[in-house]
Amino acid sequence: MPKRYPEEFRRKVLDLVAAGRPIAQIAADLNISDQTIYGWRKQELIDTGQLPGLNRAELAQLSAANKRIRELETEVAILKRARELLREPHDPKGGTRP
Repeated sequence: MPKRYPEEFRRKVLDLVAAGRPIAQIAADLNISDQTIYGWRKQELIDTGQLPGLNRAELAQLSAANKRIRELETEVAILKRARELLREPHDPKGGTRP
């Protein structure tokens, strides 16, 4: 899983990029991947409407919806298994007494 950086840190890095500093130099100075910075820059362009794509709010909403879908799918699987167990024939007398 990629390392998470605080929003304030990302903002400062993007300010350095906007000021004209080379991304490779910023990445080396801060010991982070240049691809990370390129990704942040691209997401900022999406968030400001300069590039098409899902902004951060939409990405968060999509992530939450996908998590809920996984939870519901798990719940459905559990209920299906419970239904199968309840449908299995059983001995009405219990079958435990000799």
